[in-house]
Amino acid sequence: MSTENLPQSPEQPPRKPRVAVVFGGRSSEHGISTVTAGAVLRAVDRTKYDVLPIGITREGRWVLTADDPERMTISERRTPDVGALAESSEGGVILPVDPASREVVYSEPGSVPKALGEVDVVFPMLHGPYGEDGTLQGLLELSGVPYVGSGVLASAVGQDKEYMKRVFTSFGLPVGPYVVIRPREWEQDESAARKKIIDFAGEHGWPLFVKPARAGSSIGITKVDDLSGLDEAIAEAQRHDPKILVEALLRGREIECGVLEFEDGPRASVPAEIPPVQSHAYYDFEAKYIDSTPGIVPAPLTPEQTTEIRRLAVEAFEAASCEGLVRADFFLTEDGEFVINEINTMPGFTPISMYPKMWEATGVPYPELVDRLIQAALRRPTGLR
Repeated sequence: MSTENLPQSPEQPPRKPRVAVVFGGRSSEHGISTVTAGAVLRAVDRTKYDVLPIGITREGRWVLTADDPERMTISERRTPDVGALAESSEGGVILPVDPASREVVYSEPGSVPKALGEVDVVFPMLHGPYGEDGTLQGLLELSGVPYVGSGVLASAVGQDKEYMKRVFTSFGLPVGPYVVIRPREWEQDESAARKKIIDFAGEHGWPLFVKPARAGSSIGITKVDDLSGLDEAIAEAQRHDPKILVEALLRGREIECGVLEFEDGPRASVPAEIPPVQSHAYYDFEAKYIDSTPGIVPAPLTPEQTTEIRRLAVEAFEAASCEGLVRADFFLTEDGEFVINEINTMPGFTPISMYPKMWEATGVPYPELVDRLIQAALRRPTGLR
């Protein structure tokens, strides 16, 4: 029987990819993560993608939030909180655990769970432990849901400053002097652990920087000028992480460089310089986010220096097996050598953050940057790769 004269059903328009923007989290960087997510939500092309904002409270509950970037900003020197953005004080979001299904479910006590539809890609705007450190990435791998940014290993390496430095050293990248105090060392013999730091200061001099080994956004870091401030600095770092890292002061300029994964591989942005902050002891959390200390983009470097730092940034990206994006932070020492301080596998995306500013100066404006990251995640499969 011919079907030529039968009425044809209209073709359904193709479904737009659905992006779950996940933010907040249990780390001390909860507020900055929320600010970052607000900037991304503002930039996502809504004609191209459907967006599902999912917040994680400080206690770890996954919640639906309003798609309202204006409420996700720093106000009166305070960062926003997912708890205040949640649509319900009791409901929770459940990710799929079956790789054959990407359907997200919303559940409230006493109610039938409600399907929220499939998620095609997750944009995890989480900073610090319980999100940027490979934990969320592992969950998404088990669920079979693609996501923006590095995988489990690179995320874990990028979060733990000790192992990050060990990886860089093994690949021949220059790192500065440091010493690590693990929790067991401190618990078994505080005096011996403290002496380890004092001996390090004797070798490399004061001041030292005492920081949590697995944190970011310059939270929990103290510049210690002499022995009298050491115990307080250790306590502050341990408040964020029982494992601490102590670094020697490197005299020189702070230079940053962004790496972005293109179709043909990673490329580096023009670098930026973080100038000395007159009102702060160093480039700390308040200088970065509250007082909005501006960086210099592009950094005033020679063409040879610019070429070298871009090369080193891509080498660091490859050494840690990163994907998607990285911000690489360096010191340009007084003798003209670049020393890598750290990489950040999910750098800040706030309107004042250096990563998007560097790429804008390189010719990739903020909305295009967000789109490229989503597209790279959609191209990349989960699992071993």
